[in-house]
Amino acid sequence: MLGEYRFQGRRANEIAADVEQAVGSGALPPGTALPPLRDLATELGVNPNTVAAAYRLLRDRGVIETAGRKGSRVRARPVNAPRDRIRIPVPPGARDLADGNPDPALLPPLGPALAVAAAAVERHPTLYGHPIADPGLLELAAAAYREDGAPQGALAVCSGSLDAIGRVLAARLRPGDPVAVEDPGWGSVLDLLPALGLKALPVALDDQGPLPGAVAEALAAGARALVVTSRAQNPTGAVVTAARAAKLRAVLAGHPGVLLIEDDHGHGMVDQPFCSLAAAPGGRPVTRHWALVRSAAKAFAPDLRLSVLLGDQDTIDRVLGRQRLDTGWVSLLLQRTVAELWRTGAAPPETVAAAYRARREGLLAALAARGIRAHGESGLNVWVPVPDESGVTAALVQRGWVPAPGARYRLQSPPGIRLTVSTLTPAEATALADDLAEILTGRDGGSRLI
Repeated sequence: MLGEYRFQGRRANEIAADVEQAVGSGALPPGTALPPLRDLATELGVNPNTVAAAYRLLRDRGVIETAGRKGSRVRARPVNAPRDRIRIPVPPGARDLADGNPDPALLPPLGPALAVAAAAVERHPTLYGHPIADPGLLELAAAAYREDGAPQGALAVCSGSLDAIGRVLAARLRPGDPVAVEDPGWGSVLDLLPALGLKALPVALDDQGPLPGAVAEALAAGARALVVTSRAQNPTGAVVTAARAAKLRAVLAGHPGVLLIEDDHGHGMVDQPFCSLAAAPGGRPVTRHWALVRSAAKAFAPDLRLSVLLGDQDTIDRVLGRQRLDTGWVSLLLQRTVAELWRTGAAPPETVAAAYRARREGLLAALAARGIRAHGESGLNVWVPVPDESGVTAALVQRGWVPAPGARYRLQSPPGIRLTVSTLTPAEATALADDLAEILTGRDGGSRLI
């Protein structure tokens, strides 16, 4: 039902802009069916091809979806209504377990590294036409990738993991292409796909990463790309093990034309080994086009918007070519700061990883002791499957705990909540487990939720 909304515009871009504004304002809610092409063309007094072009623009922008004879409708989650808007206000005095941030106490001090980087820039100012990547940063990144068995490839510096993933997808895919993604998975990637006009094909996972059968099914269904989180998967904490990586490589070997993207944002703050899907035995890439990305956000600071991308030469050339036409390059001051932190970070990665492991395992043990199944093999979060996401979330907020609703991370997977444990103390873990157990069993006076 369109309610009181009336379409406006004479040109395709005008019609598309009007619809996009209506979706953003709520005048066209998610799921609203749009008129058939000819009906709207008659209403507006334009050629049906003009309406078709407007709908195509809206689809490519991730605002609407089309289903052949079933027509077009507003997406269930339009790109101008991103998942990170699904937030629960944090009442005064409540404990925020939804932010996904690292522990500031485990981040290195930035001052000394910034001073070193600033001094280098003063000695040799960065000007137009100069190299766009710091050789020291590239050397460190290349050595780390080699040590972890990644294939040989080219390097690029981007502004964080999401920027790198988006650039690789845009470099190799076209609007309408299907992309296999983890479900549950990182909400920003799930939002990025429709923003690029791409179609998400959900892939189930367990604590060892994507299930080979689910990946095989997605690739057989026509997926042109597969995006996998290597470690510290958001929201479940899954880690791709060596055994799982071997099985997934076997699946990918039957689809060498598929673009493989591996997001290893947990590098530097996890203690599980990196097991790449890209490298087949002998070091040869398992697919023709591939990319691995590591960022500085979790290990060094969320405000250090920088990642180093490794990939096949053609893909990296395309990424760099497009980058030159928009941002140009990532600040050399920032690159040198990250390189200095990489060389002289205050806390060794194993110390940081051990601290996060202790906090995850503390909560997981407390939940298990109360009969609650949860997941958290690595990273900053614990994922708790629940039968009633809204009910559990509301009940926890009443008790002073604010989780992240699972809807931010799900496509078709069952409901759950994400709990950030990066600063959770043992006493808090016990209290949280007690409260969650009472909520799920109805001992708090509410209805039973398990």
